[in-house]
Amino acid sequence: MKVGSSVLACCCLLIQVLGLALFLRGFFPVPVRSQSRKSSSSEIPAEPAAGTKSNWTDLPPPLFKKTVILLIDALREDFVFGPKGKEHMPYMRQLLERGTTHSFIAKATAPTVTMPRIKALMTGSIPGFIDVVLNLNSQELLEDNLIWQAKKAGKRIIFYGDDTWVRLFPKHFVEYDGTTSFFVSDFTEVDNNVTRHLDVILKRNDWDILVLHYLGLDHIGHLTGPHSHLVGPKLYEMDVVLKKIHSSLVSKEEDTSLPSLIVVCGDHGMSETGSHGGSSDEEVQTPLVLISSAFERNSGTFKVPEVVQQTDLAPTLAIGLSFPIPRSSLGMLIHPIVQQKPMREQLRFLHLNGHQLCRLLSENIDASDRDAGVEQFKKAEKAHGNWIKLYLEGNTSEVLTNLGRKVIKQYLEALMKLSTSLSKQVAEYDMYSMTIGAIITLEIFFLLLLGVPNALCSRAEFNVPLFSPLYSLMFYMLCLALSAVHVVVCTSTENVCFFCSLSWVTAIGIMILISALCCIILSTFGMMLAKATSPTNRQDSVSLWSELDILLLMGTVGHVLSMGASSFIEEEHQTWYFLVNTLCLALAQEMCRKYFLVKKGHMDFSEHTSTKNDSTYTDEIYDIHKKELRGKQQTILASFIRKNEKWIALSSPWAILVCCRLLRSLNQTGVQWIHRPDFGHWLTSTEHKAELSFLVAVSLIMIFILIQGRCSFVSKAALAFGLLGVYSYRAAIGHVLYPWQQSSIEISKGITEARFVYIFVLGMLITGIKDLIKSHLIYTDSNTKNVGLWEVYCGLVLLAALLFRPHNLAVLVFCLLIQTTLTMFIWKILKYDAAQITIMHYWFGQAFFFFQGNSNTITTVDISAGFVGLDNYVELPAIILTAFVTYSGPLLWSVHLLCYLSSETNRVSTSIAHGCYCYAIIRSLPVTVYIILVTALRYHLFIWSVFSPKLLYEVIHLFISVGVCLTFTAVDKNQTVKP
Repeated sequence: MKVGSSVLACCCLLIQVLGLALFLRGFFPVPVRSQSRKSSSSEIPAEPAAGTKSNWTDLPPPLFKKTVILLIDALREDFVFGPKGKEHMPYMRQLLERGTTHSFIAKATAPTVTMPRIKALMTGSIPGFIDVVLNLNSQELLEDNLIWQAKKAGKRIIFYGDDTWVRLFPKHFVEYDGTTSFFVSDFTEVDNNVTRHLDVILKRNDWDILVLHYLGLDHIGHLTGPHSHLVGPKLYEMDVVLKKIHSSLVSKEEDTSLPSLIVVCGDHGMSETGSHGGSSDEEVQTPLVLISSAFERNSGTFKVPEVVQQTDLAPTLAIGLSFPIPRSSLGMLIHPIVQQKPMREQLRFLHLNGHQLCRLLSENIDASDRDAGVEQFKKAEKAHGNWIKLYLEGNTSEVLTNLGRKVIKQYLEALMKLSTSLSKQVAEYDMYSMTIGAIITLEIFFLLLLGVPNALCSRAEFNVPLFSPLYSLMFYMLCLALSAVHVVVCTSTENVCFFCSLSWVTAIGIMILISALCCIILSTFGMMLAKATSPTNRQDSVSLWSELDILLLMGTVGHVLSMGASSFIEEEHQTWYFLVNTLCLALAQEMCRKYFLVKKGHMDFSEHTSTKNDSTYTDEIYDIHKKELRGKQQTILASFIRKNEKWIALSSPWAILVCCRLLRSLNQTGVQWIHRPDFGHWLTSTEHKAELSFLVAVSLIMIFILIQGRCSFVSKAALAFGLLGVYSYRAAIGHVLYPWQQSSIEISKGITEARFVYIFVLGMLITGIKDLIKSHLIYTDSNTKNVGLWEVYCGLVLLAALLFRPHNLAVLVFCLLIQTTLTMFIWKILKYDAAQITIMHYWFGQAFFFFQGNSNTITTVDISAGFVGLDNYVELPAIILTAFVTYSGPLLWSVHLLCYLSSETNRVSTSIAHGCYCYAIIRSLPVTVYIILVTALRYHLFIWSVFSPKLLYEVIHLFISVGVCLTFTAVDKNQTVKP
């Protein structure tokens, strides 16, 4: 069965997405969990006693009456303990130096996004990395947690703030008011909506636990970064809130027998760019301040806080409020909180924590009795029993005190070892699902690779051998073998396996798919060997590879192999910067050869050219290009280009090289130098708003000049008004100034201005799609199709201009400038084929992904772009816009590739098909190799902080590539079908 190259490429990528989905489901597993969902008071162990009977078999009494959890989203530890805290949070600083507080640095784990961090705080467990994706749509938390325990104990819980809590704990709060956390353009109303309830709540006594989740600081970080002038006032606002809460609770403690507790903490930190999600110190280190009159007053000097784990808060609060510790908690009791209590109570608290950790370890590790932490806990438990015996006998000597301190030390050492052992067992990989997904992905890549000779030939067709004898016999044998393996694995494994949980119809369907792909690959390989050894084909000459071909191949493969090292992933931008710079030098060499080595009369040189139709003489090259220019309006610029074409063409690669160097200085990326100031930081600072305004205005004008030439009059007008709307939007939200504006006007959300731009974006996209459909149905000339494609491209450029951060408009201008230069003065003159052009587009697309400031950490994802023009959180548009702005570099270069290849179909009719197939291979290659690498490195130290985020980036990029290939296929059909 014969299929076109573009159709085969689309089908292969779609199947590969299925394989990657299975692989991801196995690679991002369910974290360590207790086999029993909830803890109960009946499971509380008795106090250890040596030869005597203890009368303490239940939970100790609570230490606190009321509890307030003040969670400030994205609160970095230096915002409280550093200079910013000293300057902008005076009341907090006073409490830290002279108040009754305990302060710590709570260390979180990746991914540092809100929903997994709330889970960690309330359950004491480490959420799975895949929660970074689930963060967009949180579901009810079924795992044992503090909120559930409090509700079971009859406590009245009130919540105000991020509605993620409402989705995680539905029907748990007696009163709540949730605010969406994703509308990052707002950093005032989201906090005012929380604070407006405080005065009423603090006067009432009908609540036990109050949870406040403030979002404004996180939104400021996403919009302007951690060094913004808005951070100080927001910290002062939070300080005033803390003062109000603390003063109210202290004034009411005289009427109660127990003191109150205030917990001030952050769910995660904030990177130097203002985002979060990664594992840098700024993102994982958050303050944890516990305030209560039950603690000793501080000496008056501020000490460097001790480092604890964020998961330690759950067991500490559970013990302080007399709840059972959540069953899946990996945390250990923060001992300074209870060190003022009697020795017997301290030992009881530590014993409960150790017993819970030992039980969790035994449920997740087979030989848990031989664990060092368990052995240490048993030793401490025995010593604890001896202490209880002496205590019950009435011994009050110093021996009892010293023994108690020794037991506490033993318990703390045991808790540390137990918590460390459990943290190492954070997740258990589903190897069966990973293997099935990897097999499908590998088969697709091998099929694409074997199809290269036919798919890239002049007919652009691939013969799928569905009916060969080898196919039929081996197909049934493989189906039987794989079904047998599936039965054996699913009936013998004790671990939960996702692939085994699928229905038998689905599982058998996947087995049939694997068998069919294997047979197609083997049959194709056999046909290729037979053709290669056939006497009629032995005389076929193999075309020689040019230096550029070798460079493109070695660069692409070398980059893929480099992903096996964590340092190369963290600093991947360096690889792409090097490759595009090397490519520019190679293009400069090719251009010099074209103009200086091709002379009249040197006919021997023409024997080494790839085709007889290419121009041999320099004069002929000029004549061809002059004919193209004559068809256009002869402006002064066009006349200058015509007269100086040779020297412009020779200098073009060097000009591109200069542009790439300038772009490197605009945005620091990666990990090692992300903290260093760059030109983008200089532009976005408050004192340089005039310079930024000038840059934005010039950039928008340049965008219009560079892309309007091939648009219709209506599209030109829409583009002009749209770009004007972009500047108006930036001025409305306070990023830039109007020329007549002396100071910043009142900042708004810019919703009207952004929607104004969206109208023109949709208009250009609809106009372009209409032209494509018209050319498809009526079979008009190729110019209609080319104009339609270009108008779609211009619509995407206008959308990118709206969503980009203002200083990154320069990146968009350089992108268009480089594309124009390559098209006019390099590719058309050097006559490269579709495969070479495709790889070049891919390289530049990857480089511009990093020029924009992106990296392989989740920290650099600009989620604020997903809410431009929205007055509340709408999930689907927010996801689409965020994905678009993140991958705008590769996407714009791929759409430009389609526009260029469409214009080349008059010369080579299969250009689009060849480009689509080549694009599918170079996107399939890194994903295929990378899943093998992460499988081999799944126990690497940086698997969750480095390799896993990169895997998510690659999978999402492949998903976008499927849409790109589908568009290629539609346009390819439009140009190959004849009336």
